[in-house]
Amino acid sequence: MNGVYLAYYGLSEPPFDLTPNPRFLFYSAKHREAFNHLLYGIRERKGFVQLTGEVGAGKTTLCRALLDQLDSRHYSTALILNPVLSPDQLMRAIATEFGLDVHGGDRLDALQAINRHLLELTAQGREAVLFLDEAQDLTDELLEQVRLLSNLETQDRKLLQIVLMGQPELRDRLNDPRLRQLRQRITVRYHLRPLTRTEVARYVQHRLTVAGAKGTPYFTLPALWRVYAYSRGIPRLVNAVCDKALLAGFVYQTHRIDLALVGRAIRELEGHIRA
Repeated sequence: MNGVYLAYYGLSEPPFDLTPNPRFLFYSAKHREAFNHLLYGIRERKGFVQLTGEVGAGKTTLCRALLDQLDSRHYSTALILNPVLSPDQLMRAIATEFGLDVHGGDRLDALQAINRHLLELTAQGREAVLFLDEAQDLTDELLEQVRLLSNLETQDRKLLQIVLMGQPELRDRLNDPRLRQLRQRITVRYHLRPLTRTEVARYVQHRLTVAGAKGTPYFTLPALWRVYAYSRGIPRLVNAVCDKALLAGFVYQTHRIDLALVGRAIRELEGHIRA
């Protein structure tokens, strides 16, 4: 639906699409700091890295930007977006993401295949990195499987770097005494906080510019204030309301997105607009 207004505004692509796209990543100070924490943990082979943040804070987009940053000549990566699996399925999914053929095998077969792959990578001078998104949904049994994966090592180095990304509940999960062995291995942690009101204004302009905007459409200051008040600085909510506001602007044939149009967009998002 958001593509209907592109020609009217002279945009090359939807500026507020909800799909994580590293090209649109806005590096606020906190997003830059989070990115640097992740990169440091991986490059220094810290073993486990933890990134938490509210739903829609930009964790997955950061992850995809980091994947783009890791040169395939030096890194082999695996990304698990939905880890709610059985232990056997999780191991097979990880192996498959590393490009291994483990169909029909069990957890032990997958683990052995992963171990051989990691040793081959080490011989090539390459690093392996596993990203687990939505890690707060992992059961204790699955988290234990992930910890066991981190045991794969040679005499002088860990074979696998693991990045756990999740909502704030992940921090609570890892404070459980039953998971203390895993928690003790996490040496790099960062919690991604929402954008400030000033950052929201810059975020909106940044995404418009990346999408090809040249001065228009533009959001008035009261409109941006309303976007912030509704979203509380959560990028996914900023995207949702700004997309609806641009659609409303298209309907009313205006490039000036004001407080009234943002208010209409919010009412529609909340289901308060009558058909």
